[in-house]
Amino acid sequence: MTWNSNQYDKFSQPRLRPALDLIAGIPALDPDIVVDLGCGTGSITRLLAERWPRASVTGIDDSVAMLAKASAESGNIRWVNQSVADWGVPESVDVIFSNAALHWLPDHSALFKRLAHAVKRGGVLAVQMPCNFAAASHTLIAETARTGPWRTKLASLLGPDPVAAPDFYYTVLSPLGRAVDIWETQYFHLLEGPDPVKEWTKGTWLRRFLDRLDPGESADFERQYAGKLRAAYPPSADGKTWFPFKRLFIVFQK
Repeated sequence: MTWNSNQYDKFSQPRLRPALDLIAGIPALDPDIVVDLGCGTGSITRLLAERWPRASVTGIDDSVAMLAKASAESGNIRWVNQSVADWGVPESVDVIFSNAALHWLPDHSALFKRLAHAVKRGGVLAVQMPCNFAAASHTLIAETARTGPWRTKLASLLGPDPVAAPDFYYTVLSPLGRAVDIWETQYFHLLEGPDPVKEWTKGTWLRRFLDRLDPGESADFERQYAGKLRAAYPPSADGKTWFPFKRLFIVFQK
């Protein structure tokens, strides 16, 4: 999937709040090594470096465009262009942090066990993932994919929700550590501009569908999806669009 950092950053402020809530949920630590998996443009990685200025902080992402934006600002953070799925653990880590990234990867049972084992005793695995896949913002992408002339091209992108129920993660992680804190939060974003929900998903989940299509098909898919969204998320009297969005938080301590 191709990432567009400018498209993603159109909603940088509402996307920031869940990351801040995840950071706030991490217990008091004085870590030596901090890794941000799926660091994107690095805005959250820099907050981690500010919270733990003594630590060695590394941001890992598979998008060259995202990392180019991240590394444009000076600082002591090390940026690594690597798939999170392929990330190996050369040594135990005090904090593994991942904000809105792990839902892109399959087999969460094996993935979360691997990351939990990579954390030092007393260290933390802190994860936030969107779990808005049953909402119209996401179900209408699948509906548009299934009902258009592109359905064969897009069939392999359709499947079960990538994020499991909270008790799944508790079952996976609780035998491996001393504490697992799991919670869900639904944010209510007020978005501005034309077709703002489409613009939001175009920076994330919609992108993978558009990338699979030819330019003409992609534009037609986007138009059809936007029309469905206008009915699902009509603007309020002040012209702003009310967009509920649910997220799952996990803080595991070894």
